[in-house]
Amino acid sequence: MLIVIDPACVWRSMARMAHEILERHRSLEPLAFVGIRARGVPIAERLAADLESLTGTRVPTGSLDITLYRDDLMRHAVAPQPVIRRTDIPFSIDDRVIVLVDDVLFTGRTIRAALDALIDFGRPRAIELVALVDRGHRELPIRADYVGKNIPTSQQQSVQVRLVEIDGRDEVEVEG
Repeated sequence: MLIVIDPACVWRSMARMAHEILERHRSLEPLAFVGIRARGVPIAERLAADLESLTGTRVPTGSLDITLYRDDLMRHAVAPQPVIRRTDIPFSIDDRVIVLVDDVLFTGRTIRAALDALIDFGRPRAIELVALVDRGHRELPIRADYVGKNIPTSQQQSVQVRLVEIDGRDEVEVEG
């Protein structure tokens, strides 16, 4: 196990991504954050709070469960029943710029599932992607618009993001 991002680095990465979002968008009015469950949700909420402290404008946030959209859902015959969590998008996504938020970008399959799920809620003007960690090894042509940290890994390694809101501490660990 190797801690590759400590709490201070998580904080700096979040602040930098909030500034990058602000630099790209003259107005925050059309923006909305949608965090992919589980750890994308607190990252989205933190980004919204950071932008609010910088601009005084609160960007709406929601959460998305992609369980039923995964392409590996039925792949494993002996797999346990999937755990379905709540999707909560309390605003219309029509004609908004949706900033989709996840903790780790790896093969791109989670993001593909999230895109499919989002489209069931409406037709956004655009969708941008935030990933706290990009570890490479894409299987689909997907890239993040905002990345906290690029961490080169082997495919056999595991990247574990821990956040205060869920795990009691902020860190990113590479195992294997």
